[in-house]
Parts: sequence; C-alpha cells; structure tokens
Amino acid sequence: MELIFEKSVEGRRGFLNPCLDVDVKASIPSHLKRAKDCQFPQVSELDVVRHFTNLSKMNYSVDANFYPLGSCTMKYNPRFTESIACMKGFTDVHPLLPQLKKGELLTQGSLEVLYEMDRLLCEITAMDSFTMQPLAGAHGELTGLMMMAAYHKAKGNNKKYIIVPDSSHGTNPATAAIAGYEIISINSDKTGVMDIEELKSKLSDEVAGLMLTCPNTHGIFNSDIKKISEMIHAVDGLMYYDGANLNAVLGRCRPGDIGFDVMHVNLHKTFATPHGGGGPGSGPVGVNKKLIPFLPISRVIKNSSGKYELDYDYPESIGYVASFYGNFSIILRAYAYILYLGKQGLIETSNNAVLNANYLKERLKERFELAYDRICMHESVFSASRQVENGVHATDIAKFLIDKGCHPPTIYFPLTVKEAIMIEPTETESKKAMDEFVDAMFEADDLSRKNPKEFADLPKTTPVSRPDEVKAARELNANYFAE
Repeated sequence: MELIFEKSVEGRRGFLNPCLDVDVKASIPSHLKRAKDCQFPQVSELDVVRHFTNLSKMNYSVDANFYPLGSCTMKYNPRFTESIACMKGFTDVHPLLPQLKKGELLTQGSLEVLYEMDRLLCEITAMDSFTMQPLAGAHGELTGLMMMAAYHKAKGNNKKYIIVPDSSHGTNPATAAIAGYEIISINSDKTGVMDIEELKSKLSDEVAGLMLTCPNTHGIFNSDIKKISEMIHAVDGLMYYDGANLNAVLGRCRPGDIGFDVMHVNLHKTFATPHGGGGPGSGPVGVNKKLIPFLPISRVIKNSSGKYELDYDYPESIGYVASFYGNFSIILRAYAYILYLGKQGLIETSNNAVLNANYLKERLKERFELAYDRICMHESVFSASRQVENGVHATDIAKFLIDKGCHPPTIYFPLTVKEAIMIEPTETESKKAMDEFVDAMFEADDLSRKNPKEFADLPKTTPVSRPDEVKAARELNANYFAE
C-alpha cells in the first residue's frame, strides 16, 4: 500500500481557504519563519478519506476476528461502556478545574467514580485500599515494588532480593531490578508450578518479597499458594500478586484472602477496556493495611458531609507515580463494566473463561503437544514440537493462522516451554468461533506433514509477508521514513 506522501500530486488540494477580508498586519520574526514550504502531501479530501479508511481495514481487532492472544485477555469490549466514557459530564472535565465555595471540588462525579472503583476493587480482591494512578500493568508493578521498598526501609529491614518463578512475565524481574533489587529465579516443577522445595532452599532474611502470577503463565493455579505465602511472611517478606490473570478467578478467589499483600489489576484485561496496539492501559494497585501508609498521593476521600476531596496528608507516601489520577476513561469503562455484571456476572465471567480454555485444551491436544496435561484455568500452553519434526515452527503456524482470519496466539512465551503456543480464548467467544479456530489449527498441522515448505510463503493475505525479523532487530533504522 502506498504511503500518503506517494499519493501526492503537485497542485492537488482538499480545501480552499476563503480570501482574507480584514486588514491584518503581523510581524513574524524571521527566525520563526520556514525556509521552505512545509512538506505536506498534496492530496484531495477523497484521497485522504480513502487512504485512512483502507489503513483502518488493515488493523486487527477483537471486533473483527478471534483474538486468542495468551496472557493478554483480549476479550470483547462492550459498547455500552464506550457510550458511558463519551458522556460530556466526564469528557468535558479537566482535573485542574477550580474549586467552589467552602473548598468543594467541581469534579464530584469523577472523584466519586475513583472513590467507588477503589471500594469495588477492594471487595473483588480482598485488599484494603487502592491507588488508581498507575497507567499500565508494569507501571503498577513498579508502584507496588516502591511501596514494598518503603515498607522495608521504614522497618529498618536489610532486604536485597525479589523472588520470581521462571514462568513469570518478563516485566516482573525487570521491575524488581528497576526498584533496586537483585533477582532470584525459581524453576517450575514437573506439574508446571513453582518448585516449592527450591523456594525453601533459596529463602533467607534478605528476601524482600515474591512476585507471583496466580494462576501462572502455564494457566495453572498453584495449590500450595497459602503455604508459599506463609514461608515468605516468615522472613518478613511481602507477597506481590501480578493481576494479569485475574480474569480466571473473579468471584472465586481473592488474592488478599490467600496471603498476598500488594497487587496490581489490569483493568484493560480483566474488565474489558480497549487495549490493542499497546494501549491505553490502567494498572491500579491495591494493598493490605500494613502498606496503606505508603500509597501514592493524592488520595480521594469522602468527607463527613458526603462530598469527595483530595487528601495529601500522608507523610510516608511514595509520592506521585503519574500525572493526575490515572487513565480515567479506562477506569470509567471498567467501573461501568463491573456495575453492569455485578457479583454473579463476574463469577460467570471466570467460569466461562475457564470452560472455554479447557475446551480448546482438550480438542487441540490431539494434534499439538500439551506442556502440562492437567486442568487449566484461563489459558493453556502447547508446543509445536511435533510439527518441528517436519521443519514447521510455532512462528510458521502463527503466520498460517493470519491467512485464516485468526490473530495468532502468543508464541515463544513462556520461555519454559520450547516452541510455545499460548492460547487464551476468554469468556466472550462462542463454541462455533473456537471450533473454527481448532479447524484452522488442524489445517496447519495437516500442512506441516503434507507440504511443510509452503509455510515459507505465508501469510499471503497481508501487505507484508515475511520480513527479515533478525535483520530488523540488528539493523534498526528508526529514521527510514524520515529519509
């Protein structure tokens, strides 16, 4: 597809400015004037409309096709939450609006949403208080680790290490390192969960805490979680819950009830807000009572008259972690989603997410190697090891699926499984949609045995088929289009 600049034709224009009918004399300093005309493309309005309409058709979204991207919870985003996010009472509000008499803020409706969302998330997770400021899951992790560090500093603890399992999200060890900790990695055992015996051997008084996703990236819930939390707490460590997979346990299990002290929630995953293409995200962080003093400021409180205020009087706070109060429109969407579903709706959400994941697991293990053959939660992890015997890798299967109208699952993650294919259907997919996906996966398997060389030319339905990804990584040229 041509770039908009390649469609440019000398003299073509999309609109004609009216003639100036007033006598205006403006003196613009010469150093602020362009030396040459701005290099905008010269195109008609129709050229522009067609160009960007056709570009939009190239975007992949859950609105158009199945999106089984493991660990990302790419569920359908209901339209009613979009309508609420567009309400003028929210879109026309600026967080720096002035105050009315007696100090009452003009933004009462928005502050009420933040306050009530805090209460709802506390009920869902068994935490005692939340901050809405973090702008993504990884940002939430850093906020949580900063509070953990503040807690240990306040107690005079000499803590050096954060423990993470080998199946953790890559952001976990990266976040811990940014927060100033050294990393201890624990291997998975043969059942797909963190090896508790190895954990015992590496536990010491210098351990600040453990970062854990539960269920983990293998899609498995760790039945030893209570025992693990007791071990960490015995050395005055803190349990951090990575909320990426919370969609699997809504209404069934609350992290605070099983020993976690701090966690982030991916609103853009669990509570159905748009997050394709890298954003926007929202990663509120919840804590139990012992970490409340360290929460970021400002905090939304409800005063004795029932009005909402911003409170800054927390001397042990880690301070601000974001401008204003987080990605408010994402918080608003998630707030509406939770209110609409209610308690029973959230339980059914996790029930159906787990049911769908296990359905795909049972159907696909006939042709694809299953990393851990046990009941899974929200996702399951396969390996393309059988197909590799014919020279077909996980990336080849992903390219094949693109031509079938399916977004590829997550591949080569987690790193604990060779040729990994991680599949998460979420609760919003029908049996028909999942059966069509299974059919496409079976076609890929058939082709891997009958004509494996054909994968080299796939996908055929996209403008770009097989870029040299290794060369692109090694010879990054960010100025390509600028040149």
